[in-house]
Amino acid sequence: MLISVKDLAGFHLAATDGSIGEVQDCYFDDVHWTVRYLVVDTGGWLSGRKVLISPMAVREVDAAGRRVVVALTREQVERSPDVDTHRPVSRQHEIALLQHYGFPTYWYGPYPWGPVMFPAPPLTPSEAVADEVIARQEQDSLEDAHLHSSADVVGYAIQARDGAIGHVDDFLIDDRAWTIRWLVVDTRNWLPGKHVLVSPEWVEDVSWTDRAVRVGLSRAQVKGAPEYDRDRPVERDYERRLYEYYGRRSYWEDRDRAA
Repeated sequence: MLISVKDLAGFHLAATDGSIGEVQDCYFDDVHWTVRYLVVDTGGWLSGRKVLISPMAVREVDAAGRRVVVALTREQVERSPDVDTHRPVSRQHEIALLQHYGFPTYWYGPYPWGPVMFPAPPLTPSEAVADEVIARQEQDSLEDAHLHSSADVVGYAIQARDGAIGHVDDFLIDDRAWTIRWLVVDTRNWLPGKHVLVSPEWVEDVSWTDRAVRVGLSRAQVKGAPEYDRDRPVERDYERRLYEYYGRRSYWEDRDRAA
């Protein structure tokens, strides 16, 4: 199922023994374009403290009930390392957080979650990946994290190869892999009222300082693309039409080949 990041904001987090709080934001990486953490506002329970919850803890996304069910206890969350959401998340902080919950690191291996495609612990890496992890453990604290707030990136300008096409309005994520499948582009004054979807795989460059995303498409391609209706769920048939229109390979074909 694909779910809008904007819609995800406000979902309740349900631990095994009670409520944790509400989803406020997501942190995603700029390598695999995958959501690494949900930013959860604990409200009055922990005096407004914000915590990071990895998708590795998620067991169900209940869209109808607007909740995310996680395999954690309230005590585990309460004892988790503090995070300052106004500052970049360091690799050291990620290591401390993952170790607290007993989750493996995700940044070694060929797939979005290291040795596997989906965040379903316990992860059992292949021997080759396991050897690489052991060999590089000492480098963990030296690696830079490449995490970005989805809320911050909303509003980034989108540039085609021959000019501006609009700005990032939202993200659609796959609630199984937690990968961002589509950037929702608001074409603004160029094509008033039209929204289109662009795959992160078509992104050629992101200037985080200039708040701009460049995609390998022309303005004519975007103008003629099937329109995205925010009030309707994105079905596989619609995604298939998008890929056929752009002449690109779909993400599920790539996933099936990797399986």
